[in-house]
Amino acid sequence: MNDVLKVTELARSFTQGGVTIDVLRGVNLSVGVGEIVALLGPSGSGKSTLLQAVGLLEGGFEGSIRIGGEEAAKLDNDGRTRLRRDALGFVYQFHHLLPDFNATENVVLPQVIREAEMAPARARAESLLTSLGLGHRLDHRPSQLSGGEQQRVAVARALANRPALVLADEPTGNLDERTADIVLAEFLRLVREEGSAALVATHNERLAHKMDRVVRLHEGVLEESSGGG
Repeated sequence: MNDVLKVTELARSFTQGGVTIDVLRGVNLSVGVGEIVALLGPSGSGKSTLLQAVGLLEGGFEGSIRIGGEEAAKLDNDGRTRLRRDALGFVYQFHHLLPDFNATENVVLPQVIREAEMAPARARAESLLTSLGLGHRLDHRPSQLSGGEQQRVAVARALANRPALVLADEPTGNLDERTADIVLAEFLRLVREEGSAALVATHNERLAHKMDRVVRLHEGVLEESSGGG
């Protein structure tokens, strides 16, 4: 299987009050094309830090991050921005939708930023939202949507530009259990239908095993991997 993501000996340390804290300690991780991997670990284990590194959202890391075969460490700021825009999609615990834009517009915007034409961008947004059961909510603003509906819009937004890799940080952590199950099932279905790969951080063992493979992060070390559900 070809790797859409390959992380080698990734390390990240912070210094607080003269004390060095090793958040990531030599992490090695691969995600194959079309593979959905759960990154399982308790709060404070380094999951979000690892996703920030893979998402090219901050520097200060040691080691190698290759996305689609391209080494991020060799890129300048413009190069990292381009790679993040073209290859990655993001879903967070809190949806971070733009409150003054409706559901369709929130999904159109990342496409326009990538210089897509408005008509196909809108058609793409409406298709994704409809596939997530939001065909009747296209013109609703975030404040008019439930928590589960808002997170579905966030999923559609993450997939709008057909990313090679979707990074999701506790994407159902702000939802009740029933809604979380529904949203995760729709997220997994849509990611598979779109042919993207995904790395999904969660502390929920039950949800993690619905994915193709589970890797476990504990105190900055990737300890093991196992098959998912």
